[in-house]
Amino acid sequence: MQSSIAQDLETDGVALLPQLVDAQTMADMQSAFAARLNRLRWNDQDGYERTELYRHMVQDILTLAQGFVDVALHPVVREALDAYLGSSYALVEAKGWKSLPTMRDFHGWHGDAWYDQDKVTDRVPREVKLGFYLTDVKSGTFQYLKGTHGKQAPRPYSAVESNEFPLDQMVEMKGPAGTGFLFDTSGIHRQAYPILEPRQAFFLNYHDPSIPLQKEDLDYYRYHPLLLNAAFLGNLTPDDMRILGFGDKSNHVPAYQRSEQHAGFQALMRAGYGAKLVVDDFGGRVARKMRRLLGRNGAH
Repeated sequence: MQSSIAQDLETDGVALLPQLVDAQTMADMQSAFAARLNRLRWNDQDGYERTELYRHMVQDILTLAQGFVDVALHPVVREALDAYLGSSYALVEAKGWKSLPTMRDFHGWHGDAWYDQDKVTDRVPREVKLGFYLTDVKSGTFQYLKGTHGKQAPRPYSAVESNEFPLDQMVEMKGPAGTGFLFDTSGIHRQAYPILEPRQAFFLNYHDPSIPLQKEDLDYYRYHPLLLNAAFLGNLTPDDMRILGFGDKSNHVPAYQRSEQHAGFQALMRAGYGAKLVVDDFGGRVARKMRRLLGRNGAH
């Protein structure tokens, strides 16, 4: 028998999850995630990535704390995904972000485009995301138009089109830290605005990795094999390992290099940091000589 969560996915395209983690696990996840938000990722320091104005991205969250892996493989989640996606799905992406306060509608109504729509034309492949709030969310909530999933190839929608949407079918995920939900990404959804307080959340993405990806995601290497932390991978079942992509090289690109978007700026930063290291090295050598000189003088 299908779970009520799987039934909600079939009917509405979205389903609220029960509490998935205890208070201590939640605190560990919040602490690990917040630590990555302290600084921009650079050189030998882990941190967030920034490719847009209103969000700080935290990649590869399964490496941060046990709770992220536990949520990804939670029996309640697995039961719903098995019923809705079948047996060929995998977890293909695990990332989160901090959304910054803004009055701007920067992440408007859309369905998530991910597959090659020139190669897959006979159906809308199923993809499910698990959304999970790490902070209380009162504004900037996740909003979804129930029943819009599986009906059209996913794409962004214009303001004119959105004026015709049946907003009486909208469900809004407002709630405390720990609120989790599943949704079919082909359904029409958005992050609401205004965002009045920073929102921290992560999203886990599940689909069949054998489905051909759109060129944009291939170029960006978006669905690269998961990065995992061995400390969090005890007692895995064979099915756990399948979901986490053990041994699956479908979307592995050997020696991949992402194209540079800000080559001139990066060259300037490298040169500046190189100059700083030269100055630091010179200052260190001078300091060592002074200490030796003072030591010899003190001995007399």
